[in-house]
This record gives sequence, structure tokens and C-alpha cells, in this order.
Amino acid sequence: MMPAIAPSTPSTALVWLRRDLRLHDHAALYHALKQHARVIVAFVFDTDILAGLPRADRRVDFIHASLQALKAELQAAGSDLVVRHASATGAIVQLAAELEAVAVYANRDYEPAAIARDRAVAAALQQRHIDFFSFKDQVVFEQDEVLTQSGGMYSVFTPYKRAWLAKLDDFYVRPYPVRAYLQNLAALPTQPFPSLQELGFTPTDLAVLKITPGAVGGEALFDDFSQRIDRYHERRDFPASKGPSYLSVHLRFGTVSIRELVAHAWRQGGAGAETWLSELIWRDFYQQILWHRPDVAQHAFKPEYDALPFPNDAALFAAWCDGRTGYPLVDAAMRQLNSSGYMHNRLRMVTASFLVKDLLIDWRRGELYFAEKLIDFDLAANNGGWQWAASTGCDAQPYFRIFNPVTQSEKFDADGRFIKRYCPELAGLEGKAIHAPWLAKPLVLAAAGIRLGVDYPEPVVEHAIQRDKALALFKRT
Repeated sequence: MMPAIAPSTPSTALVWLRRDLRLHDHAALYHALKQHARVIVAFVFDTDILAGLPRADRRVDFIHASLQALKAELQAAGSDLVVRHASATGAIVQLAAELEAVAVYANRDYEPAAIARDRAVAAALQQRHIDFFSFKDQVVFEQDEVLTQSGGMYSVFTPYKRAWLAKLDDFYVRPYPVRAYLQNLAALPTQPFPSLQELGFTPTDLAVLKITPGAVGGEALFDDFSQRIDRYHERRDFPASKGPSYLSVHLRFGTVSIRELVAHAWRQGGAGAETWLSELIWRDFYQQILWHRPDVAQHAFKPEYDALPFPNDAALFAAWCDGRTGYPLVDAAMRQLNSSGYMHNRLRMVTASFLVKDLLIDWRRGELYFAEKLIDFDLAANNGGWQWAASTGCDAQPYFRIFNPVTQSEKFDADGRFIKRYCPELAGLEGKAIHAPWLAKPLVLAAAGIRLGVDYPEPVVEHAIQRDKALALFKRT
């Protein structure tokens, strides 16, 4: 039996959480609390989204655990979190009606499906004379806030970054003082909270992977990274090094505030902070691309590349997915992804380039595979990154610049530490042999206990040959 929630007053509002799972510096929650004397916070485990996910999904586990922590915070403030497991479009409208809410507040989502969902919710609420208000929260600049002098969308990052930085001031990173208004949270009886099993999912290995969900996890990572940010520009490209912030999953689900992160990097300055700030600006850049050009979710940004005649060899794609291409850095990166749901950013570029330019497989297949595996999957960033590597997107890597997986390995994992972690069968190799085992002398391989084709694969393709094929494929357009 669902605990009864007392009928509302005319000043009741519902705050609908989505990818903003925190109570601090939260735009929608702040505005609701300021405008209404009784505010209820809700989350919907959307069956429309969950239906297509694997039953052991780290993202669902992360969201579930983050909501548990958020529920405890709300209870400490005398309220609680209302949770539903249903199609969000109908559930939010029904819940708002049940609560006699006069308005629903939410933070904006820029993905095409989310925009369509929110329009449907707003229309259904309007029929019931309930307002729907949405706010900017997951980016610093959204939609058409940063435009070219002619009033158009930026499709090249560097001038976008200049305009973005020129517009930035204290106003855009000022935090929302939510805690000053928490007394306006509605007093609620204890609300039920479904287990993962009740949602149809099973627990995953977040604890083993040392991923701490919720605002507490995000804050701990940010505190740690703040001590290392000065060297970010020096260490970020080396996968065996502790260089990244590892905050991507927290940015994805809003357990950290983008305003707080940008403010820190912007005000601290220095090469490390400036480089990291550029990465955060890339995030805004891809979000505005998706908002202006929602077609990129299925199509190439550059129309001339939308139907490239990729051979799409199924066996080569399977080898790439499984981390058995015979190219150690590529294989190690894919095994990292498969085992942890995370891949180092440099390796996302290397593996994407290898799939498209070496294996001649449509970038959309790789994009979908990453979407299924990455715990930090974000449509705008994932799509933008894949189209960059595939040379089909805005401000993309020119098609004639093709990553060499061996030289990338030698440059960014020189001693093979990362490779040996995820390809332990190669642990006995040193020097150049760890990067290209097929070029190693037989005695070197024998001493390392490696039989190519048995203990570790032969290369599935030859890079030089495939490079020429890729160039020819792109030149046909």
C-alpha cells in the first residue's frame, strides 16, 4: 500500500529529478522552493528507458544508489523522495494531479527524445491547468546562448570556446542557494523505495570498481582532483597515469554541479585548470550541436558522409568489441570498457579511429556499442566524439589524419603498463614488442610465453593497407 500524501495547498509544486541527482546548487529545486510553500521531490524510473537495458546495468545501479542517498538527505530535512516505476510521461502528470500541484519544475534535457517527452508532459499538464517550468542546469550555456556574429550555430570548437569564455562571468557560475529554502519542502510520511530487483535489475560491481554514487562520491572525486589539477595538462593523455578527474559519470547524472566545476577551473587558472576547462567547454559545445542539429543523433553532421560505403565486416566488429584485434592498445582499451564501463578519453579516440579507419566499420555501430557499455554515456558527447574520430562531424579530425594504433601506443603507454593491466598475456613483453607483438622476434615471443594466434591474436588487419582503403573510401564522396 502506498503511503498517503496529504492533499496539497494551492502553493504545492512538484520537482521532477532526471539527470540532476543532488539537492545543492539545483536550479529547478531552488526556483520551486522560492515560489511555493510546499515542494515535493520526485523521480521516475522510466520504463520507456529501462526496457531496453541489460538487467545488470551499472547506470541503473548508480542512479538507484544516488537516489537512496538523496532520499536520506530529504528525510533529514523532514521530507522524503517520491519514486515511481512507470512511463514517465504519464506518471508525472498523474502524480502532479494526485498532489494537487499547481506546477511541475524540472531541469532541461537537450536530447531529442527527452525534448519530445517534456513537450508531451507539458501539454498533458496544461490540460489539467498545471504549469510546467524548466531551467538550465546541466550546462553553463545552452541552446542559442552562444551564437556566431551572424546569429548562427557554432560548428567549430575554437571560435565557440572564445565566445564562450568572453561571455562567462560570475553570474553564470553563481550557485543556487537551495539550502536556504529547504524549510519549504513538504513534510511527508516515509515513502517506499523500490529495490533494484523490484525494478527488474540486479546489483553490479560499483563497489569493486570503487565508484561511489551520489553527491558524496562526486564531492570526494572533485576534492581529490583539485589536488592534481595543476598537472592535468601533462598527465591527461596517459591511460596508466592518474590524470583525469573521473567525474564524467557524476556530470552525466548531475551528482555534481557543472557551475561549481567551471567556477573552480576558471578562477584557479594555470595550464592544468585551463586545459580541464576546455574539456568542460567541449561538453557545452556538443550539447548545443545536438540542440541545433538533433538529426546528428542518427546521421552524419556532414551530409556528404552520411552514406559512406563501409564494408562493415561482422567478424572484424566482433574482434573490436571483444578486445582481440591483435593491436594491444586497442584491445586493452576495449577490455577496460567491457570490464569497468569506463574508457580513458585518449583511448576513446584511438579505438574509434581504429574501428572506422582501420576496420572500415560505420561509426554508428561503435557509437551504439559505447552507448551500451559506458557508465558515463551521454548522447551529445558520445555522438560528438565518434563523429569527430570518424571525420563525419563538426570540427572533426580531417579524414586524411588517421591515428596509427602502434605509434599512439608507443607515445601514450610507452612502458606498456596500461596494456599489461588489461592484456596480462602480454606481460612478458618489453619495449617495442609490447606495442606490436607481431613484429617481435620469435625468441622474444617464446621467452614471454606467447604464441601469436593462440595466446594473443595476430593483427586482424594491416594498418598501412587499411589506411589507404579508408582514404579511398572517403575520397569517393
